[in-house]
Amino acid sequence: MKIIWQIDPEDVAQVKDFLERHRDNAYVRKRIETNLRAEKPSVTRETFWYTMVGCLLTTQQRSGPNGPVSRFLTEPFPLRYEVCVGHPDLASFVRNMLTEFGGIRRANTIGKEMAVNLAYLEAGGWEPTFAHLDKVRLNSSPQTERKAAEFVDSHLRGFGPKQSRNLLQWLGLSRYEIPIDSRVTKWLNRFGFPVKLNAFCLADPVYYNFVSDGFRRLCEACDIVPCVLDAAIFASFDGDKWTDENV
Repeated sequence: MKIIWQIDPEDVAQVKDFLERHRDNAYVRKRIETNLRAEKPSVTRETFWYTMVGCLLTTQQRSGPNGPVSRFLTEPFPLRYEVCVGHPDLASFVRNMLTEFGGIRRANTIGKEMAVNLAYLEAGGWEPTFAHLDKVRLNSSPQTERKAAEFVDSHLRGFGPKQSRNLLQWLGLSRYEIPIDSRVTKWLNRFGFPVKLNAFCLADPVYYNFVSDGFRRLCEACDIVPCVLDAAIFASFDGDKWTDENV
């Protein structure tokens, strides 16, 4: 059996109208500036580590502009790579710091995930990780992005289909593979996606890829880059809270 994606002119008009209403949002403008630029700088260990921690912090927790995660990630960031590398008990250190800061869930789990991930990276994991990131940086395509996301998902603790895409997007590398969460599924259901979507099923890679393929085909028909429409959807749930300063 096959699913045929049929996108009508009314669908295209609806999507373009939605994007036009949110194009001037600071969050959307930042996504365009970062992810659509022609020349993308190489990712450093420090930048990767910061972004990886940010992804773990936003798992099962909203990441609005004024929330505890956003405040924790501002400078000076307390869990910098140079602070964490070589720490004798990173899991406990992270757990205590997150608990003392307050408002951040899963402190114990995040501490353990960070410790396991750092051990993997320092034991030779940096090279293959950066190899996948460079492929996306130098040749962004649905194929290279999906392969990189699958690598992250299978090699880093705490990363499923959504957060592996979130990592690539947060680093400013990806254009086509987006982090699909409840915001995106709610928007797609309201829009009229041909299948009623359930955000809880996104943990399954096959289901996730199915939704991602449909989202990308919709964007292709509208001549819109998926990461930009994703930014508009994300920003639409926060109203006018995103500014040039907090984005």
